[in-house]
Amino acid sequence: MSAIGLGLAALGRPGYVNLGHGEDLAGHRAPGMLEARAHAVLDAAWAAGVRYVDVARSYGRGEEFLAHWLTRRRPPPDKLTVGSKWGYTYTAGWRTDAEQHEVKDHSLATLERQYAETRDLLGEQLDLYQIHSATPESGVLDDSRVMARLAELRAGGLRIGLSVSGPRQGATIRRALEAGEFDAVQATWNVLEPSAGPALAEAHAAGLGVIVKEGVANGRLTTRGDVPDLLAAAAGRGVTPDALALAAVLRRPWVDVVLSGAATEAQLAGNLAALGVVWDDALEALLPDLAEPAEAYWARRSALPWT
Repeated sequence: MSAIGLGLAALGRPGYVNLGHGEDLAGHRAPGMLEARAHAVLDAAWAAGVRYVDVARSYGRGEEFLAHWLTRRRPPPDKLTVGSKWGYTYTAGWRTDAEQHEVKDHSLATLERQYAETRDLLGEQLDLYQIHSATPESGVLDDSRVMARLAELRAGGLRIGLSVSGPRQGATIRRALEAGEFDAVQATWNVLEPSAGPALAEAHAAGLGVIVKEGVANGRLTTRGDVPDLLAAAAGRGVTPDALALAAVLRRPWVDVVLSGAATEAQLAGNLAALGVVWDDALEALLPDLAEPAEAYWARRSALPWT
C-alpha cells in the first residue's frame, strides 16, 4: 500500500459534502461523464504510484466505476489494494437535492446483501472489507450475528476492518480492539480534529493497519477553507494548504495510509505534493492551536451541504 491512497467518495456520485464539489464537477454529473472523470483520476493516481483505492456501496456507482477501470487497466492484483465498505445504502437517485443521500443500516441482512453486490463487481480484487462508520450508537460491534459473519469472511482470507466517525471515534476504536476481529481501522484525523490520535496509536501498536480519511476536513483545509493559521503557514513555506494538512497526517508515526478525496487530477497532484513537504518543529507546535473541540467539529461537518 502507498502512503497516500485514493478515496472515491467524491467521484462515484454527483453530490458530496466537500467544499466546492459542485464547482469541481462543472456540470459534468451524468453517469458516463462522472465515470470518465473517475477513470482519469484513477489513471493519474496509478501513474503517480498510488496503490490503495477506497470505495463503498454508498458511493453511488463508485464500485462500478472502479470495476470498469480495473478491467481496462488490469493492474497486477499484488500491486493494488482495494478496500470497500458496507453499512450505508445510496438513496439519492443521482440527485444533489435529495432529502436523504444515504441510509445507515448495520444489520446482518444489509451485510449479506451488500457483500454480494460488492463481490459481483470487484470479485477477487477486494482485499479489505470494512464496516462503514461504526459508532457506539450503531451497536454493530455488539451484534453477535454480524461479528460472526465477519469472522467467517476473515477466516476465508478477506481482511476485515471498520471505519469510524463522530466525536467518539476513540471509544469505537478501543471497542474494536477488545473484539480482536479486525485487521484495519479507518478514521478521521486532521489538524482540526485530532481526538482519535491516541486510540489510533493503540490500534497501530496492536497490529492493525491505520487508514486516515478526511485529512483536509472536506475542503476546510484547502484554499477554499477558513483556517487562517494554516493558510499562513502554507504560504510561508511555499506549499498549498492541502499539502501541508496531509503532511501533518503523514507525520504521525501510526499512520499507514492517508486518503486523498480528490475529484480532479489537479487536486490529486496537490494532495500528492504532501509527500515532499518537510515537517518541522515549528509546524508541529502549531497543531494545538488549530484543533477544535470534537463535538464542535462534527457538528460543523454534519451541517455541510451536499453539492
